Amino acid sequence: MKKHFIIFLLFGLGSLQIQAQDAFDAMRFANTQQFGTARFAALGGAMGALGGDFSAINVNPAGSAVFNHNQVGGTMAFANTNNKTNFFGGAVNKTETNFNIDQAGGVWVFTDTESKSVDKITFGINYEKTNDFNNNIATSGINPQNSIANYFLSYANGVSLNTITNNDFENLNYREQQAYLGYEGFLINPVSGSNNQYQSNLSGTQNFRQQNSVQSLGYNGKLNFNMGASVNKKYFFGINLNAHFVDFTRSSLFIEDYRGTANHNTASGVQSVRFSNDLYTYGNGYSVQVGAIAKVTESFRVGASYDSPTWYNLNDELLQTLQIGCVDCGTRPNQFFADPDVKMIYPTYQLRTPGKTTASLAYIFGKKGLVSFDVSNRNFNNSRFGPQNDYTKTNSEIQNTFRSNTMEYRLGAEYRIKQVSLRGGYRFEQSPYKDNITIGDLSSYSGGLGYSFGDIKLDMAYVMMRRSSQFQAFSQGLIDRANVANTFNNFVITLLFDM
Repeated sequence: MKKHFIIFLLFGLGSLQIQAQDAFDAMRFANTQQFGTARFAALGGAMGALGGDFSAINVNPAGSAVFNHNQVGGTMAFANTNNKTNFFGGAVNKTETNFNIDQAGGVWVFTDTESKSVDKITFGINYEKTNDFNNNIATSGINPQNSIANYFLSYANGVSLNTITNNDFENLNYREQQAYLGYEGFLINPVSGSNNQYQSNLSGTQNFRQQNSVQSLGYNGKLNFNMGASVNKKYFFGINLNAHFVDFTRSSLFIEDYRGTANHNTASGVQSVRFSNDLYTYGNGYSVQVGAIAKVTESFRVGASYDSPTWYNLNDELLQTLQIGCVDCGTRPNQFFADPDVKMIYPTYQLRTPGKTTASLAYIFGKKGLVSFDVSNRNFNNSRFGPQNDYTKTNSEIQNTFRSNTMEYRLGAEYRIKQVSLRGGYRFEQSPYKDNITIGDLSSYSGGLGYSFGDIKLDMAYVMMRRSSQFQAFSQGLIDRANVANTFNNFVITLLFDM
């Protein structure tokens, strides 16, 4: 195996910056999961009209103005993700577990406002994880007719053979690099008499044995700086200035084996392929949130909030490794690498994820309990990569792929018995995809309890989320999909201190 690679910085080279972002990449950073405090998690995230909780501030910034005391707190979680896949009848089950810090923050309450109407001003700072990228998914099956050669072929057609044979790998754009790999790996060859049209070297082979494993790590986090105000103890207003952080690593290994497959020549030519892609994406972004809560009566509250789009600056680093098993391939050994051992570092690009509007209702039964409900709407169709001229095709794909009106519903209830609070919640999120298949609808069930020791509070929660989806190894050429049943379990504990 290779032990070293060259790092090449691709800077200021115009069209060479274009990499293989697609609609699914936009969804990765636009999508959010239900993380935060244990109370928030147990109530299904339905706290937009309640406030008084760190994670409620992330739904509606006015929630900070509901706090009556200074408070600091933190949340830890133990997460378990299970993926069951089926690819041409081949079943694989993969599990990933990890320990996380989901939330940490503080709110400070000032009641000496020297104003007759403004009875309280609050300031808060809170970190919260908005997405967990830790995941492990694998597929295995026999594809009856589609080979990885078709992936390289889909990029190569239209690329001059002189371009990929007379230039260094690092001076090629992404499309040309994929053509280079396919050609150097003996997977594709030029059509006779043509300089820019290619054909598969495996066109007569059938029943390809294929395995694909993808392991991802990282998180999407948000740090908000909050200010809130209470007016006449009846109206609450707030604003968040948010800083976002992205750290994502994905390592994939695709294996294709032709030995023993129908019509394959075992005496010469390519016998197996191992194609790995190691991607590291990192960056930061910013957004703004505003919100309000009103006490219609002492028991009934309504809330509304708006989340602006998030504007990201992102960076990609990509290392591709293609290892070929081959018999009688000229001067090449039986096992060789077809890539030049180059790690590509791409220039910064932009991503705008969609905003969100939320409306909330809550009814509080004195000190006995409460019922709350939130509904949110997002237009995933508005996601955009930039610079615009470099991502015209991808942005068009986003418009054709995502819904313009994606709904999310959250319902929560709490019942108090002296110092003990019993909680439950439900969350439903509509698929952001128009086909409702690539990623299906999400259903989440949650429950938990809390205990108040006075100035110290301990909350615990369990959340289970289920979602079906379809997974494909590559975005073009080899696009056969595996069915995936995903179950996410999260065990959450929060410790709060009133000051």
